[in-house]
Amino acid sequence: MVIGQWDRCQDITSTGVHYGRHVMPMPASSGESGILRFGVFEVDVAAGELRKNGARLRLQDQPFQVLVVLLENPGRVVTRDDLRQRVWPADTFVDFDHSLNTAVNKIREALNDSASSPRFVETLARRGYRFIAPVNSVETRATKSSKAGSSDVEVGTEPPVFPAILALDVPAPHRGVVRALFALIQIMYLAFYVNALHHLDDVERVAAGTLPAWGTRLIVIAVVVTGAAGIPLRFYLMSAVGFDFRKLGASFRRLFPFVLVADQLWAVAPFLLLPQIGIGLALAATAALLYVPFSERTLIRMAYPS
Repeated sequence: MVIGQWDRCQDITSTGVHYGRHVMPMPASSGESGILRFGVFEVDVAAGELRKNGARLRLQDQPFQVLVVLLENPGRVVTRDDLRQRVWPADTFVDFDHSLNTAVNKIREALNDSASSPRFVETLARRGYRFIAPVNSVETRATKSSKAGSSDVEVGTEPPVFPAILALDVPAPHRGVVRALFALIQIMYLAFYVNALHHLDDVERVAAGTLPAWGTRLIVIAVVVTGAAGIPLRFYLMSAVGFDFRKLGASFRRLFPFVLVADQLWAVAPFLLLPQIGIGLALAATAALLYVPFSERTLIRMAYPS
């Protein structure tokens, strides 16, 4: 099996990168080999560093090499034999199974990952491992300038990098905060549904005061249908994010059209309270509610990138 998107890597030293038995010269500059990013983490292959939000994390050399091999093959199975050939030279006499298991455990510890519910490193019994998160490669400015043949051009200090979630151009916050915000939105809509269904007579009376008879019936039907369907939907989303269901991102993408329609309908709910809150506050609340489904989608993409 040929491993890798790049021809890099087993042992990272100041003089070269080792490919099993082959050694390829490598310049001392850490910018030459680029950076591999996934979620809030980035790996500088040449420097031998793992970083989280720009802060360096401690990871021993052997686990780091295993991580690089996995990152070079995102979404593909890397067998234990492949890892033995890449990371453990043929003349090395160690308990390979124990060493590999220890290395993978240290990787998971550094990434705050779990073997039972993995977000990054997945174990395939009796086969090997697979890196399941998306990986992006980034060339440093030093690499680009050397490829352009402009070594005489002075390259300024690289600006600080704020890791982003996939294509979202936003700094990556803690996943727990993102999941909590998403859960709070579901609780808000649950409160809307339960309160409206419990006071359905009041909804009908308020609607009748401003709408014709057919409009009142339409409002009541919309409240009943979307409320009855929305309650189980919100409970599902709350439980999924609460238990950190790994496939919630894909599930929410399928549900989003219904969520969008339902949320846009409920965005006009403040106008049912027009006599109590006035036109200004009703417009402000409706404008905020119109944005909520898109914020839900962004939160899901941040917590469950795919």
